[in-house]
Amino acid sequence: HKETRVNEFIQHTINGLALGSIYALIALGYTMVFGVLQLINFAHGDIFMVGSFIGLYFIRFVIPNAEPSIFTAIMVLLAAMVGSAIIGVIIEKFAYRPLRKAPRIHILITAIGVSLFLEYGGQLVFGASPQFFPDILPRKLIDIGGDIILDSNQLTIFVMSFVLMQILSFLVFKTQFGRSMRAISHSLETANLIGINVNRVILITFIIGSALAGAAG
Repeated sequence: HKETRVNEFIQHTINGLALGSIYALIALGYTMVFGVLQLINFAHGDIFMVGSFIGLYFIRFVIPNAEPSIFTAIMVLLAAMVGSAIIGVIIEKFAYRPLRKAPRIHILITAIGVSLFLEYGGQLVFGASPQFFPDILPRKLIDIGGDIILDSNQLTIFVMSFVLMQILSFLVFKTQFGRSMRAISHSLETANLIGINVNRVILITFIIGSALAGAAG
């Protein structure tokens, strides 16, 4: 009985880590925007939703006959990331940038408005009925001892999340862009005075954050 409970705990831990890896990708994009602009981007979760549907419709209509494989998974992942990044660019340029010097409440209301627009626009375009994502990788259940099962999809989530997080860590801490982003997070006005292209850095931040949400989707 004790061994069964331990196995159940390990199984739930594996399941939780797989789901947590997806949440981590969403949270990283969200906190990047908040860290740079001090902006609560309510639309970020909706970008995650749009990224999911971009991946779904990409595999349905662009590569409808593709067999589950690493190549298929990478194509769908890239499509979701690129599509979500484009949505992020549009939101930043047309919704948030014009209000950068406006009172915080104006930006907050705009963020809520963008979120509602994406939600109800998604229902209008994609419908409100549940849709199911097809397998884009060969699926296999891996028995790692006792009653503990590791789904190959979970393993893929672990690997892809780890790779994306390492790439993001490198960008933030090892590149000129990362230094500029951290400078803006301390003081946007000071960063502007020392010659940092604030608009470009903020735009790239939105691109990366939205792309991570699309990857999670």
